[in-house]
Amino acid sequence: MKKKKTLCAILCVLIAASFAAAGLWGYREMRSRREITSFEKITLAESGMRFSREYEILCSDGRADVCLYRISYAGGEDQRIPEKRAGCAADEVLALLNDCRIFGWDGFVGKHPRAVSDGTMFTFRAIVNNGETIYAHGSENFPKRYREFTAGLERILAGTKE
Repeated sequence: MKKKKTLCAILCVLIAASFAAAGLWGYREMRSRREITSFEKITLAESGMRFSREYEILCSDGRADVCLYRISYAGGEDQRIPEKRAGCAADEVLALLNDCRIFGWDGFVGKHPRAVSDGTMFTFRAIVNNGETIYAHGSENFPKRYREFTAGLERILAGTKE
């Protein structure tokens, strides 16, 4: 009888855990499908052993200013040196944000893989939809559609369309 109760308790815990996991997955999936309708400021910083750069996107009056900075250490402090800059319609950036499901990135923590001794680290921050914040970071682990997002930024900076 004691074995039956123990087995029943274990089964209940497993069922409850699976429902909780499904609920969390459903929440993240639902959040990733939310639409970004406006943005104020977006930054994406990337760094590795021999490089450090930051994308910054600012929105003003329906236009987006996209800038890529190289981060250089000089005189005892980090300096942001502009490398590329481009302007485009804010709708172009909004389309990129929504195509890459950026809302789903919120809370992403990409832990560094054990077998990798080097790699690229990133930090993403965005203020969207009148004050909501999206934050993600990682080291050699990236959210879904990360490469598509950075490629889209590079297309905007190059002045080309898909």
